[in-house]
Amino acid sequence: MKKLYLPLIFLAVLCLSSCVDIEEQYDFKADGSCNVIYGFDMSKAVSVLVNLMSDSLKETPQFSLVKDTTLNFYSAMPDSTQQKMSLEESNMAKSSDLSINMNLKKSVMKVNIKHVAKNAADLQYYLQNLSKIALNSQINAFSSPDKASRTFDARQMVAGQDYYSYDITPHKFYRIIDKAKFNAFLKKTQSTFMMAKAMLIDMPYKVILRFAKPVKKLNNSKAVLSADRRSVTLVTSMDEVIKNPAVMNLKIDF
Repeated sequence: MKKLYLPLIFLAVLCLSSCVDIEEQYDFKADGSCNVIYGFDMSKAVSVLVNLMSDSLKETPQFSLVKDTTLNFYSAMPDSTQQKMSLEESNMAKSSDLSINMNLKKSVMKVNIKHVAKNAADLQYYLQNLSKIALNSQINAFSSPDKASRTFDARQMVAGQDYYSYDITPHKFYRIIDKAKFNAFLKKTQSTFMMAKAMLIDMPYKVILRFAKPVKKLNNSKAVLSADRRSVTLVTSMDEVIKNPAVMNLKIDF
């Protein structure tokens, strides 16, 4: 199972240090459950890298590798890691999957982290502990021992969710960014963002929340409420978030 990720190491490190489209999706169901997806689309960066590759590199088996698969987080973890987890952490991992869609020849590189929350309490626990599952799972394999990857790897964007505080009930979704934690996250990834900015590369960030009932109140001037009041869409970028972290604050009553 670990072998699945090895061909991704070099490419993912390069892509994530340059350009990635990030999208959060929340699909709230009438029964109180919620499907959550964190998507990382590195296809744009791949298309740039492919043009820079030599013909000999493009002829290697690694470049020709195509993967479209989904693995459960819990089953992908080593036994030693599973044994250290609490019951709550185990259940969270068992309800989470990692999906990879990769086709270098077609400039496709997408990673999705999916979770099914049974209710509001389960959703809040997941979001508050998402960094743990990201750091303990086989997404670690995106790392490599070189200096660049230690500065920034795939886990950091997920672990970065630790800078939010949440208040979630069956009728509201509140999240507020903790500026101290966010600044600590930026300190760890500063070189990456500076490099991306110097290359005039943006990192689009979209948050989509869909509800089974109409939204009663939305407190974010940048977020857009759909005509039927059942969906909220926030479109920004990491550059804008760095300048104004409050743009990611959401208070939604439904």
